Amino acid sequence: GIWYLKDTNGDGVIDVKKGFGNYPGTGITIKNDYLYASSNDDVFRYKLDAKGEVINPDQPEKIITGLVNHNRDNAKPLAVDDNSNIYVNVGSYSNACIIDEKSKVAPMPCPLLDSVGGIWVFKTNKLNQTMSAANRYASGYKNSVGIDWNDKTKSLFILQHGRDRLDDYPQYYTKEENTLLPAESMYEVRKGTNGGWPYAYFDHKKGKAMLAPEYGGDGKKPATVKAQTPTVNFPAHLAPNGLLFHTGKGLPAKYKDGAFVAFHGNSAELKKGYMVGFVPFQGNKASGKWEIFADNFATPNNPHRPCGLAEAPDGSIYITDDTKGTIYKISYGK
Repeated sequence: GIWYLKDTNGDGVIDVKKGFGNYPGTGITIKNDYLYASSNDDVFRYKLDAKGEVINPDQPEKIITGLVNHNRDNAKPLAVDDNSNIYVNVGSYSNACIIDEKSKVAPMPCPLLDSVGGIWVFKTNKLNQTMSAANRYASGYKNSVGIDWNDKTKSLFILQHGRDRLDDYPQYYTKEENTLLPAESMYEVRKGTNGGWPYAYFDHKKGKAMLAPEYGGDGKKPATVKAQTPTVNFPAHLAPNGLLFHTGKGLPAKYKDGAFVAFHGNSAELKKGYMVGFVPFQGNKASGKWEIFADNFATPNNPHRPCGLAEAPDGSIYITDDTKGTIYKISYGK
């Protein structure tokens, strides 16, 4: 469900709590006096009043219905642009398009790509829209949990969760290599771009897309399909769940227009995880290496894992976790 939380006197403690929306899901954003939120099957909108509060919390309008949901990687993150378009991730419930679990070979072309593994675009002002080939915006991204519209570049950015189980092919990949591959990647997604999944994965060590073992790859063969080059690569299995392009308000100049990333997973390469990273940007390009912005959320006795990000009116950053329901606020003290 959805929680409306408010600090009425500015003391840093939530005074008002209101719950509504009896459904699970992770997609939520506000644009042009509407709150948009998703379940694992549908997308809803709620009209806001002049105070930014939902007018009829029990009467949402369903703008998208019937999204694919196979109870695995089924969250529906979303983003809204300035032209009444809403972009929705539909992740793949299959790791690499293996249809017959007794087989190690996947079909070509992958029959799942017509309904999962990509971004679909709809209108914010139409009701009961459904998925079709006509509104598929981009394809070949296994599951993009982090998604944000970049107001500076006027384009969509996503964070892909990479595939798993490379060591199902032990003749090509060791168990250790499986912990180090593939990259978790950020992409600038435009109409028709393709990340290459399931035919390819990105090896950040080699700096190129590689042919997936389900399609004849052996860890050495480059991809045989055209796969988009990522904007930024992160170590494997960090599970980037939240993406926020910051206006720079209230923060040092280096953070203006840059991207904050909430990592929900742990990296064998870094030997750490459960943190928030930062990627500096100049235009639509990363202008430097990514860095750790905030960490130590999770310890052996404190299992907090960052999941969502939001910018406050004063530029402070809100960080949510999915283990204890905690909300953190990070502000810059001059």
